Amino acid sequence: MRIDILTIFPSMFAGPFDESIVKRARERGIVSIHIHDIRDWATDRHRTVDDYPYGGGPGMVMKPEPIFAATEAVLGMDERRGPIILMTPIGRLFTQEVAVELSRHQRLIIICGHYEGVDARVHHHLATDEISIGDYVLSGGELPAMVLVDAVVRLLPGAVGDPESVHRESFSDGLLEYPHYTRPADFRGWRVPEILLSGHHQEIAKWRRRQSILLTARRRPDLLARADLTPEERKWLAENLEQA
Repeated sequence: MRIDILTIFPSMFAGPFDESIVKRARERGIVSIHIHDIRDWATDRHRTVDDYPYGGGPGMVMKPEPIFAATEAVLGMDERRGPIILMTPIGRLFTQEVAVELSRHQRLIIICGHYEGVDARVHHHLATDEISIGDYVLSGGELPAMVLVDAVVRLLPGAVGDPESVHRESFSDGLLEYPHYTRPADFRGWRVPEILLSGHHQEIAKWRRRQSILLTARRRPDLLARADLTPEERKWLAENLEQA
C-alpha cells in the first residue's frame, strides 16, 4: 500500500511513523508513507495557504488552489488509485469497520485540514471520502491522520507478527476485548482467574468470549445491540448483569 499525506505541518509526522508496527511495516515494504507540504504548491512568495472567510467570521480558511494543485500532483506520482480522504469533523465516524475497508485499497491520499477548515469546494469536488475520528475538535487533521494510518497499517498482511491477534482485538467482532493477565499469577493478593491456568483451551475460549460480552454490556451497550449473541449467551449475560 502507498499512503500520501498532504499537510501544512509535515514535521509532525516524523516521530509516530518511525516507531513500532508502522516502522516495521515500512521497513518490510508492506507500506510506503509519503508526506507532502501543501505550501510547496502555493503560488506566492509567502507560500500562503489560507485566507479570510467570505461572509466574515472568526479564523482563517484553507484556500482551494494549493490543496487541489498538491493533490493532483501527488496523484501523478503513482499509477495506483484509491480514496482521497479529507480529515474533517463533519466526516463519517472512523471505526474498525472503516479501517478494514480502507486497508483493502492499494493507495490512500489523506488531506489534513487546519484553521477553521478548508474551502467547501475541496469537500464537494476533490475529496472522495471524509472521515472524523470522534465528536471533538482538534487543531488540525494531522493527529486524526496518524490515528487512521496506524489503524489501517496494522491490518495489512505481514504488519503484525501474529495475524491472529488482529482478529481478537476490541471491535474486531463487534465486542470489546476480554481482560488480559500475565505473570505473576498472584500479585498483591489479586489472583489470575483459575480458568486461565487450567490449560483447558476450549473452556478458556468460552470464558474469554463471555468476559468480552459482559465488558461490552457494561461499558459499551451500544455495541452490544449489534453483536451476534446466541440465546445461551444472552441468558448468561442477563444473569450476570443482575449480579453486578
